[in-house]
Amino acid sequence: MIRFLLNDQDVNEENCAPDTTVLEYLRTKVEQRGTKEGCASGDCGACTVVLAEATNGQLRYQTVNSCITLLGSLHGKQLLTVEHLKEQGALHPVQQAMVDLHGSQCGFCTPGFIMSLFALYKNCDQPTRADVENALAGNLCRCTGYRPIIDAALSLAGKGASDIFTKSEASTYLRLTGILKQHPSGFIEHGARRFLIPTNGDELLAQLQRFPDAKLVAGSTDLSLSITQQLQQPETLIYSGRVQELMQIEESASTLKIGAAVTYSAMQSSLHKYFISFADMLERLGSLQVRNQGTLGGNVANASPIGDTPPVLLALDATIHVRSPNGRETFPINTFFTGYRQTKLPASGFIESIEIPLQPECQLYVYKISKRLDDDISAVCAAFSIALKDGKVNDVRLGFGGMAATPARALNAEQALIGQSFTEQGILAAQKALAEDFSPIDDVRASGAYRLKVAQNLLLRAVLEQDNPTQEALEVVQYA
Repeated sequence: MIRFLLNDQDVNEENCAPDTTVLEYLRTKVEQRGTKEGCASGDCGACTVVLAEATNGQLRYQTVNSCITLLGSLHGKQLLTVEHLKEQGALHPVQQAMVDLHGSQCGFCTPGFIMSLFALYKNCDQPTRADVENALAGNLCRCTGYRPIIDAALSLAGKGASDIFTKSEASTYLRLTGILKQHPSGFIEHGARRFLIPTNGDELLAQLQRFPDAKLVAGSTDLSLSITQQLQQPETLIYSGRVQELMQIEESASTLKIGAAVTYSAMQSSLHKYFISFADMLERLGSLQVRNQGTLGGNVANASPIGDTPPVLLALDATIHVRSPNGRETFPINTFFTGYRQTKLPASGFIESIEIPLQPECQLYVYKISKRLDDDISAVCAAFSIALKDGKVNDVRLGFGGMAATPARALNAEQALIGQSFTEQGILAAQKALAEDFSPIDDVRASGAYRLKVAQNLLLRAVLEQDNPTQEALEVVQYA
């Protein structure tokens, strides 16, 4: 059984298909249809809802895409939808702001925008335009345009986040912690199909061994597409989002170790301390809704050639810590990917953590090339870790995504850079060597020739950024 709060209602669910999405549950089971389906792939934000979770003595409000969020992941959380915001018939302040500033036209996308604004309202009393754009980047509007919606968001600055949820926050916190104290683990079943929620590594390993064909799910931002787009019906899903060992971040004098189930949003502050360009790139990985669910371990284990974090981890020479029936093992990330969506992860095994060595002597450059600035998949993702000594390249790792069947390092280009000055002239041989490292394919995102040219130009961009005395941005990010 799983338990969660639907607004202030205590809900128990046991007999549900493991691949039931929160959107399907809302619209068909409880018949709360304010939440809309626009894409069923986590791209448009029409289905945005807010989850409140008891964390460090308070409630944390986060937006998620209900179309790709699995019902079982709600265990121990509070689910809030657009129907729950009004108080005694009066609109919530974010709803009233949208009305007053004409932020809605056809209205189909409005519930999703409202919920994104609600989460911003709860988390940030003085939002800047950058805060607003970050909060709304995962919500698409096809008719009104974004100016009145942004105006509505900015109009809420300084008005305080007090509302009906503030009044009940203490009691809600106690109810959620009480659920997890009484039922730390959970499950739902439907016939021979099941969704399992272990709470520690031993339970997770035992369940993976018991169900060797099970799919391990964390944020489900990718796996759910096989359900909503390809109509697959997995028999067993095992959720890692309650396994405490996988949700830790450890900082030491020499390394940063990130648990496999840590979300992108949760790890961003740690990355800002040590790898600013990595943290900045994460702001363009999917949308805020996706970053609130997706995990570093999931992105690595998925082994997509266009995943955004593996190229950076390759450049940073990360180590993958794995647990399986064989025991605990470590793999250098440059040997972990063995083929298209294939890795060295043993059968019935799982990633425990990703460990990144701190490298103060190296400069890290990270670039994501995509058709849209936000909420888009990379055509090319590149990360360069470069150390100079006496003006010459002394150590270098060049990680790329979108250039081969796996995320990969450009070994020939790396060798061509060693001993060279990091200048326009000094990188010429390395740019040429990239054609020996990669033969990228043509697809809907880019041609192979474009990808190769972009990869070569990104090396030049790193040089120009290094030699940019005014620190002026070398990319256009302001479109509105």
